[in-house]
Amino acid sequence: MAELVSRFTAALAHRLPRLTAPHTSALRLFNGYSEGFPRVAVDLYGTTLVLHDATSKAGDREGMIALIEAARAAMPWVTTALWKRRESMSQDERNGTLLFGEEAQLTRKIQEDGVWYTTRLTLNRDASLYLDTAPLRSWAKKTLGGKRVLNAFAYTGSLGVAAQAGGAETVIHTDLNNTFLTVAKDSYALNRFPVEKKNFKAGDFFDLVGRLKRDEALFDCVFIDPPFFSVTEKGRVDLVQDMERVLNKARPLIAHGGWLVAINNGVFVPGADFMKTIDAICASGHISLEQRVDVPEDFTGYADTKQPSLDVSPAPFNHSTKIAILKVTRKDGRSR
Repeated sequence: MAELVSRFTAALAHRLPRLTAPHTSALRLFNGYSEGFPRVAVDLYGTTLVLHDATSKAGDREGMIALIEAARAAMPWVTTALWKRRESMSQDERNGTLLFGEEAQLTRKIQEDGVWYTTRLTLNRDASLYLDTAPLRSWAKKTLGGKRVLNAFAYTGSLGVAAQAGGAETVIHTDLNNTFLTVAKDSYALNRFPVEKKNFKAGDFFDLVGRLKRDEALFDCVFIDPPFFSVTEKGRVDLVQDMERVLNKARPLIAHGGWLVAINNGVFVPGADFMKTIDAICASGHISLEQRVDVPEDFTGYADTKQPSLDVSPAPFNHSTKIAILKVTRKDGRSR
């Protein structure tokens, strides 16, 4: 426990300068995988600590309480601490139980880059907003003004919310889980964006993509951020074995000169393997890698906190959340 608290305290020192009143932002305070304690991570959403504990099925309650005490010593304005036992057999424990504060005090929204995002921190084992993709949300906001966007595997819609905040012409969110899309709608409401039912499509990715193709729909940007593994009646998603197939399914929906944004967050998928997938996609000559998007330092760790080597190298990416922005051209030149 002493080692965990020591590493957390060292990591926290780098993040503290970013934490200013009124404390409506969110960031990772400690990424144990890259900062020396692989089974623990600590996030901050507004004034709520979220402790991701994968140490065992029962979790390390004593260790988590020690982290809360260390955090509150540096951040006395923290109101709540949520403990997510990621290996537990109980869904409620995976979703999170309070170790400090009251449920009514849990953070319900955060602000990033001038945009509000709804947070439902106990919605599932994650925390309803992936903080490692913040740079991609920034890219979407800056780049997609006036563009047509498809946010596939949208989860709670943050990439599409960022695109909408940047003035996108149209954003369509798709996800198998309608509850997740409801969070996206709530984020729209927070930002006073119009909520149109037709732009939030609950259903299977393969089925929805097929329908969009039949309608000859085109988008200037398609985000593909699938789960690590999923099987439905319509198809399979496998980030290790078969991500190329998923990307190729979406490719016909992209207008001439548009972007396909591919995200692979598999911790045990080497960056070199993901680049092989990208190279295979680009082999036709009608698609090319425009840029890789690095995740922020609060996920990679800092020079004096990150460990010299990881079990699986994400290189040439800087983190296991591997983001590639691909530029697409079409043989038919069709843009509308």
